[in-house]
Amino acid sequence: MSVAGSTRDYHSLDTDTVLDELGVDGAGLNHAEAAERYRFHGPNALPQARSTPALIRFLAQFNSALIYFLLAAAAAAALLGHIVDAAVIFVVVLINAIVGFVQEGKAERALGAIRDMIAPHATVLRAGAKETIPVPQVVPGDIILLEAGDRVPADMRLIRTRGLLIDEAPLTGESLPVEKQDSPVATEADLADRLSMAYSGTLVASGQATGVVTGTGLNTQIGRISGLLQGVATVATPLLRQINRFAHRFTLVVLAGSVALFAFAVLAREFHWVDALIAVVALAVGIIPEGLPAVITITLAIGVQRMNDRNRRSRGICR
Repeated sequence: MSVAGSTRDYHSLDTDTVLDELGVDGAGLNHAEAAERYRFHGPNALPQARSTPALIRFLAQFNSALIYFLLAAAAAAALLGHIVDAAVIFVVVLINAIVGFVQEGKAERALGAIRDMIAPHATVLRAGAKETIPVPQVVPGDIILLEAGDRVPADMRLIRTRGLLIDEAPLTGESLPVEKQDSPVATEADLADRLSMAYSGTLVASGQATGVVTGTGLNTQIGRISGLLQGVATVATPLLRQINRFAHRFTLVVLAGSVALFAFAVLAREFHWVDALIAVVALAVGIIPEGLPAVITITLAIGVQRMNDRNRRSRGICR
């Protein structure tokens, strides 16, 4: 059973044709048909984003040339019996890892906020009667009733509109709500110009409308975006690549300087090698900016949180 095609140009078809293709009339689906379509299409929901296990995220905080160097210095201090020095270095590294872990967790939750764009309930017509159902139970062919303040529960072709304005900023970036209509538009119209469609996750700023669902779950525009995000490979940004290159080069410079200083202290100044090594370790630890990874992580995480908060405030204003 195939009811709604994700690539069908419903925006360019008249409402009677759309209703006929979706196998529904103005009274909506009956409960048996809705149940059958639900079994075929599945719930109207976005898949849970793949999350990195907490232990892996925590261990990843130690994946830095600077951190490796500090851990090596701590190990050297411990082997020489300077337990306090080793403990101080390790505590600094551990605090850095904890701070980075906490901030990355906040950023990950902020990036997962796309799932919050799906409304919790929807008003539908089933067998001619108005019902309020959980959004995951919405199926292609359902007749949806929209009014100001509602979040569109699925992609739909508008059948009737009355002063309908929809905020589509999450999809198109339009700063102002778009006036919608029930007349078909050109087949080649861009997403922002498909005035006869309402898309899942967008917000009804004003007016009322009735529409028929053409796509649910991953077959919606927001679902396709979610699917693309799921398939994107994790890559380092140019900034992070530059930071990594700096960390490697800086570590090599510090390591070379430490070896040279150790050789000078032992060979030229005749220091005992243990005293010379401890002095070199202390100097290297002082030079290494052990807080740099945490500062970078916090800065990027705060940036993500601020963008998310700004988006939430703008959506609140539109309400």
